[in-house]
Amino acid sequence: MKVVFLEDVAGVAQGGDVKDVKNGFARNYLIPKGYAVPATHNALQRVRQYSEQAEKARVKLLQDMRELSDSLSGVQVRVEMRAGASGQLYGSVTNAIIADRLSEISDREIDRRSIEIQDPIRQLGSFDVKIRLHPEVEANIDVLVHPTGIDADEWLKSLADDDDPAPEPTADANAQPDAPAATASADAQNADANADDASDAQADPAPASNADVDPEQPVQ
Repeated sequence: MKVVFLEDVAGVAQGGDVKDVKNGFARNYLIPKGYAVPATHNALQRVRQYSEQAEKARVKLLQDMRELSDSLSGVQVRVEMRAGASGQLYGSVTNAIIADRLSEISDREIDRRSIEIQDPIRQLGSFDVKIRLHPEVEANIDVLVHPTGIDADEWLKSLADDDDPAPEPTADANAQPDAPAATASADAQNADANADDASDAQADPAPASNADVDPEQPVQ
């Protein structure tokens, strides 16, 4: 079936294009949604008008998406989730959940398909996530996944405290580490002196006294 597109349809055609499409696609989707009309004589006469209207809509959409990107860039999206002691989530944070939070923040409908995450988030923590708002426009946000029942700011503070390194012990200015060695040296010197005294005593015996003289021997 030949149709004239009234506006852009991503991946299919732009406004003002004339294309052959499957009958079911045209009758069940394009025409009821107002994206296209049958390529009648009157419709073909207005192709240029449709093309100009689509171009204006295209420019306005790009401007709107740039403004939305400016308002979302750097935004922190907080998601509260149940998790185990290791930080593993009981469940996961999907692009649909992130899109819902962003819609609440921006008061704009955010398509979940614009949230670019390869896999659902299954761990507590902070994650950089890219949003593709338009083929020419993107924004980067921070997704903070924190435990249920704990305030996000308090949880972040506890993480920062855990990351702070413990202070290194300082040396005592009054400590005297050389004192034991000095004492040991003095003790060794005293031991050497005592040993020398004992050796002198054995080498030079004291002279005998009168008490050692034999009483039977006459005195000269």
